[in-house]
Amino acid sequence: MTAAVPGSPVPHRGRRLLRRNAHWLLLIALLLGWQCVCGLFDISEYLFPSPWAIARQLWEHHATLLAHAWRSYWVTMAGFSISIVVGVALGCLMGSSRLAYEAMYPLMTGFNALPKAAFVPILVVWFGIGAGPAILTAFLISFFPIMVNIATGLATLEPELEDVLRVLGARRRDILFKVGLPRSMPHFFGALKVAITLAFVGTTVSEMTAANEGIGYLLISAGSSMQMGLAFAGLAVVGAMAMAMYELFAAVERRLTGWAHRGQPS
Repeated sequence: MTAAVPGSPVPHRGRRLLRRNAHWLLLIALLLGWQCVCGLFDISEYLFPSPWAIARQLWEHHATLLAHAWRSYWVTMAGFSISIVVGVALGCLMGSSRLAYEAMYPLMTGFNALPKAAFVPILVVWFGIGAGPAILTAFLISFFPIMVNIATGLATLEPELEDVLRVLGARRRDILFKVGLPRSMPHFFGALKVAITLAFVGTTVSEMTAANEGIGYLLISAGSSMQMGLAFAGLAVVGAMAMAMYELFAAVERRLTGWAHRGQPS
């Protein structure tokens, strides 16, 4: 068997593979530790179910979980899609106009500080029980990071670069769409990875009080019947959907904005 030559790319590839899968290794370690703690202290499944008990509930109730998960997923994606459109539009407005930035940013910050769960009863009065309140709650809680990151990316465009582009004949619209927005893409994808997790939170919170289906509704039903394993299984499904969307956006980000990221040190 040939020994690795010093300076060969094999160790570097191994470290790179380890970095890419570090989150999975950490997750496995946490689950094993969780299982050991539950077994060592003989913790009741009605209080704090072990990962194995949660896995059993996932298998036994997979059909029910899939049905509720699909409902939560499409509701979340509907609200998240609206947040992208509104967030990008407001971010472009704030980032391209100093007046709009100074006028809107304090108001938007104050609005973002309001607890979104407080809007759910109001949305129920307006739209009734169903998907409407969940979609709007997902939108309300997730558009702010997108708006702020787009505005920041556009507002931090170097003045010297703008001066050079204007000397070369570029109009304000050209600077915005051909230079500002492409340079804001790393900010945009960073915002998407944050906003999608917030959107799932908004959907789940709304479904817990204003829906008759979805993971949030399932959590309330399972908790009221003391099925803690099923409740944790529902939480695991929400976490899995959020992680899947995060990985999707991360993959698209690496594909489209690799130019903006320096190589990580080995």
